[in-house]
Amino acid sequence: MAKKPDKKVYKEHPSTDQRITDTLRENYMPYAMSVIVSRAIPEIDGFKPSHRKLLYTMYKKGLLNGNRTKSANIVGETMKLNPHGDGAIYETMVRLTRGNEALLVPFVDSKGNFGKVYSRDMAYAASRYTEAKLDAVCTELFRDIDCDAVDFTDNYDGSMKEPTLLPTTFPNILVSANTGIAVGMASNFCGFNLEEVCRTTIACIKDADHDILSTLPAPDFTTGGELIYDEAEMRAIYESGRGSFKVRSKWEYQKRENLIEVTEIPYTTTIEAIIDKVAELVKSGKVREISDIRDETDLSGLKIAIDLKRGTDPDKLMTKLMKMTPLMDSFSCNFNVLIGGLPRVLGVRELIDEWTSWRSECVRRRVSFDLDKKRDKLHLLHGLQKILLDIDRAIQIIRDTEEDAEVIPNLMIGFGIDQIQAEFIADIRLRNINKEYILKRTQETAALEEEIKRLEEILGSRTKIRGIIVKELEQIIKKYPAARRTTIVTADEVPVFDETEHIEDNPVLIFLTREGYFKKITPQSFRMGSDHKLKEGDEIVWETETTNKTEIIFLTNLQQAYKARLYDFEDCKASSLGDYLASKLGMDEGEVPVFAFLPGDYKGTLVVVFQNGKAAHYSIESFETKTNRRRLTGAYSDKSPAVAFFYPVDENTELTMFSTANRALTFRAGMLDIKASRSTQGVQTMVLRGKHTITRAVRMEDARLADNGRYRCRAIPSIGALLTDEDLPDKQLTL
Repeated sequence: MAKKPDKKVYKEHPSTDQRITDTLRENYMPYAMSVIVSRAIPEIDGFKPSHRKLLYTMYKKGLLNGNRTKSANIVGETMKLNPHGDGAIYETMVRLTRGNEALLVPFVDSKGNFGKVYSRDMAYAASRYTEAKLDAVCTELFRDIDCDAVDFTDNYDGSMKEPTLLPTTFPNILVSANTGIAVGMASNFCGFNLEEVCRTTIACIKDADHDILSTLPAPDFTTGGELIYDEAEMRAIYESGRGSFKVRSKWEYQKRENLIEVTEIPYTTTIEAIIDKVAELVKSGKVREISDIRDETDLSGLKIAIDLKRGTDPDKLMTKLMKMTPLMDSFSCNFNVLIGGLPRVLGVRELIDEWTSWRSECVRRRVSFDLDKKRDKLHLLHGLQKILLDIDRAIQIIRDTEEDAEVIPNLMIGFGIDQIQAEFIADIRLRNINKEYILKRTQETAALEEEIKRLEEILGSRTKIRGIIVKELEQIIKKYPAARRTTIVTADEVPVFDETEHIEDNPVLIFLTREGYFKKITPQSFRMGSDHKLKEGDEIVWETETTNKTEIIFLTNLQQAYKARLYDFEDCKASSLGDYLASKLGMDEGEVPVFAFLPGDYKGTLVVVFQNGKAAHYSIESFETKTNRRRLTGAYSDKSPAVAFFYPVDENTELTMFSTANRALTFRAGMLDIKASRSTQGVQTMVLRGKHTITRAVRMEDARLADNGRYRCRAIPSIGALLTDEDLPDKQLTL
């Protein structure tokens, strides 16, 4: 008999035990911080690490003043600093190019197809086909890069050095649009006009209380458009660094061709997104005025052509499309920036202040670097001056020295100079050891001393350092003039979309069934087929004729009111079941409509008859709301079940109530005081004894009583009158 294999016992290795909190702290948190600090959030120079590595690589390749080179060369070189694939690096480069038009101030002068920021489907060419170099404005990025203005750090493998920040001479953080999604946070900067940003920074440096909106009225975008300006909204964004505003497209109507040409669109959308949405609206029948839409973008720029049907009002149509398509879109601001390695959401003034402080430090380090260079040069010239006193002696010392290593020490002893000065003198060529050369060099001493004094004064003065920043900003305004592309319009200048203006107010017939189905049928359709399709056991309980724009209110068994417009319901045929209101209006579970009425101008009154013999009479003005609320609670009292609803009524409207005691009572609506509150419990109308209740209530003319006068009351409450044999609901058979 074969021996059964031993049963394996799996024991958990103790080294694999780890609390999830430890895993998050040790593994996930370092990853999250790496994404935040080293990838997604821009720093005060306005660049993410990927941008900075690419531009610095191009600078080191000599592409600031040289000719363009293939983009593939740039991408390959950048890999020495950026540990990512060529695809990711090239995408970063594409966005920085002049050809892509993503930035108000592009940093890469490009040749070839780099796609367009306003097109989703216009793909950029591969890196082996395109060429690029640094744009002229990059002079402002790298002017101080070799003057110790910023810190350098090792690249990922320690083989090279790269700058931690680029010493930009203007607040690029505000000029360049930038978006990044990190772990648990995001950043979204809109672009601002270069000239406006520089003027605002100058004004803030000179006046701490400067009103930023006076010089920096609103953001600017490469795609143009019209920014809908709200001062309070914009001021809130400037102060908090968060908020949103709307930008709409620019368009022109060509009367001869009967078409609309859209030439500028919001920065946040694309041509394809707009065309797709318009086509969807046309296909669904929500927009009927358009016969065709196409993309006519070419070398001259963006253009969307919209062909109109005859008789279409272009202004009304575009107002409608602005509301229903991305032709008008919102830009959400989130000015999240890394300051000293920590993410902070800052307002515009805070960003300018932080940039000014950082730039001041860059200038201070640059001046300090220049000062050290000039001090070193002055030190050498002082040594040269001593040689001037006795050139022959210097030559004699060098000639009489037997060993080469002894030349420097002998010069140091002979003229009382240090080693650096002695080496400088020893390296002078033989042809330059003459009085003329030495006099010319030593004449620089006075100028150098003046320059050193000036630099020392700058280092000791915060005002002078900021004065240098101001001069640099003024030079940028002159060298790189930038006209605003996005037009600013106030909300008053923008037509407000009124949905009802674009809806036909044609006659309609409406029907409500007992089971809660609702039908809206045009008279023409009803004439072609008037036989209603209903669920088994269902029946029509209310019908009327009105128009498509009319408002309707449905009251439910749970004392709630649902408001709607008839154009919210699709036209249907009598042969269909119609809309099931519980689903269409989003009613609660078990909730069904029990009554519907057309409020009109909200001037009428409503009577509700309850099972306990009470009747409430109140104005429907209580259903009117200033906001577009679709559901109202407390539509009527819940103290007793409602038996019937009556609208419209006036003081002479006669209503008849029937009870389980086989009694009836007819009263005038005018006997009931009109209340202002919907929650009123009403007044006792019919006196009930024992456990008797009201079974139904109808208008007197619908009661079909043999003698209406028998059941009329002069005052309420009243016990009513017993039903005669001919008025009883179940008449007895007689011989």
